[in-house]
Amino acid sequence: MTPIELQTGLFSQLAEPFTGEALFDCLTDLVFFIKNIRGEYVVVNQTLVDRCGLREKRELIGRRADEVFPPPLGGNYRAQDEKVLRNGDVILNQLELHFYPSGGRGWCLTNKLPLRNRDGGVAGLVGISKDIQAANERSQDYSRMARVIQHIQTHYDEPLRVKELAVRAGLSEYQFEQRIRKFFQLTPGQLIQKTRMEFAVRRLRETDQPVAAIALDCGYSDQSAFTRQFRQTIGLSPSEYRRTFRKTSG
Repeated sequence: MTPIELQTGLFSQLAEPFTGEALFDCLTDLVFFIKNIRGEYVVVNQTLVDRCGLREKRELIGRRADEVFPPPLGGNYRAQDEKVLRNGDVILNQLELHFYPSGGRGWCLTNKLPLRNRDGGVAGLVGISKDIQAANERSQDYSRMARVIQHIQTHYDEPLRVKELAVRAGLSEYQFEQRIRKFFQLTPGQLIQKTRMEFAVRRLRETDQPVAAIALDCGYSDQSAFTRQFRQTIGLSPSEYRRTFRKTSG
């Protein structure tokens, strides 16, 4: 039998459609959701409910991102959904800093895929956001890499090339990338990006330094490139972030 025949044979016997909801409820470090063509939540796991500061799933079902998350974040999350729903775009392992209505925030890798109907059109989307866990600094392998990690954390304002970082660690590029993935669940490029963005959000919240100066201090020679990267990672432009979270902090 073909894989499709095997799947059809199994799923046709189920009492209700399989969504994986019960399985994803067991994963507290992962947000899971399914949305319809209007961008409304149809299936969510308990982790998303908790992070939104809600008690029950029914408080999310039928609502869109812009009806759950405060502006301007909610509008930007909805716009991301609409790209998947309208164009069938796929989002894979996108590094993002998420802000939840409950007040929590955290780094994650987000994946969103369109769900197709029988005619090949987009009927909805399915997505997960996996938390990025802190590296285990007690491991022997990490101690060997500590100097390189420290170099990234203190020289993020300079050009950082993976080949040169690998040489600094005494590893091949492949070995270096595997170590970074093991410790951070990120590629070396994503780790550098995360380090730069963490510095940027602190400066935007805590200082009046111009965005152009922050861009330079983060290793970007072009403010527009910095702004594009910041918006993709944070969901807001640097100026929007500063206005929103300065206000929140006040």
